[in-house]
Amino acid sequence: MLVLAVKPSGGVFLRIPGTDRRLGRLATLALLPAALFLLAACGAQPNENPTGDDAAPSLFTGEVVTTQGIESASLYLPIFIIAVIIFILVEGLLIFMTLRFRRRKGDDDTLPAQTHGNNTLEIIWTAVPALVVTVMFLASMAVLNNVQATSDEPDLTIDVKAFQWQWTFEYPEEGLSFTGVGKTGPEMVMPVDEVVRIRLEAVDVIHSFYVPAFFYKLDAVPGVVNEFEVTVEQPGTYGGQCAEFCGLAHGDMFFTVRAVERTEYDAWVDAETEAANATPAPTATPQPGETEPPVGTVLDISTTGDDPLAFSSTTLTAMPGETVTVEYLNDSVLPHNIAFYEGEDSSAPLIAQTELMTGPGALGTVTFDAPTTPGTYFFMCVVHPVQMTGTFAVAA
Repeated sequence: MLVLAVKPSGGVFLRIPGTDRRLGRLATLALLPAALFLLAACGAQPNENPTGDDAAPSLFTGEVVTTQGIESASLYLPIFIIAVIIFILVEGLLIFMTLRFRRRKGDDDTLPAQTHGNNTLEIIWTAVPALVVTVMFLASMAVLNNVQATSDEPDLTIDVKAFQWQWTFEYPEEGLSFTGVGKTGPEMVMPVDEVVRIRLEAVDVIHSFYVPAFFYKLDAVPGVVNEFEVTVEQPGTYGGQCAEFCGLAHGDMFFTVRAVERTEYDAWVDAETEAANATPAPTATPQPGETEPPVGTVLDISTTGDDPLAFSSTTLTAMPGETVTVEYLNDSVLPHNIAFYEGEDSSAPLIAQTELMTGPGALGTVTFDAPTTPGTYFFMCVVHPVQMTGTFAVAA
């Protein structure tokens, strides 16, 4: 059995009771490969989020797809090599001196010859690190200036608003807006080989816009607009996420970036614009003497500005098979909706849901037939599935 032992000086080490010190050291060394294997196994686990970013953690940069990111990543390998050389040199000298000049059996208490000061060595170990740091500083500043440079007229501007716990992507020139739903989040579409300016702002707390394939991360801060520009060099779908802990559902704050050719981007804009401007089908007008069809029992529920991450009621009630109309008022500045499910959580089939709405004063309605089986069912806001939940009780 291995135990942790504490030295009188305060150090901690592994010890095997009933064995000598040499055997204990061998046991400790035997555990080292197992620890290294465990670390390697942890590092090999991919990020299985639904945005398509499934690259496993690595010592190296992985795929980088933007002009700015490629320039930043070009610094990584030479700096990594310099760090490895310095580590091997310093640790090698420490190990050599520890083994070469360790105390041996038969040694007396006489100190070896003491050398105090060596001007040549001191100049070398001062000048060489200073030169290395200066070169890395100048190279880093040159790359930083290029990465943070902005153009007078970018080809496309996308406004990104971060909130607990999703994203809204707005295209001001195209008049389009997309807000995240669920763990997959929204999709940002941009053309390749063109300068895209991304402007970041947070609604509530600090968030961070991070796309690993861009090799770039920038915070979204309430009341401040941070911006950067990217040029994606190859088409593809790239995962993104919030990289600043922002609350309970931070781990579900994903999004996707899809880079396409300009012709495909224009076709996407036309299709989304047409869908946004589509006129809903007109409802039938009652003839004289006729009455409007019944909408069943009306259930009112809301979210207030004073409590923007909660429903006013966490329980709604209906009779089996009864037709109900749910009127949901979102009086907060955050986007919400209400969705009903045929089970006790959101893994069950969806019954009905309202549109995603941003208040204050946004009213959404949805009409559906309550389940015919008495029981307790589930509803929630799809954007805030942790905080905004409730039960839909179908009474016998």
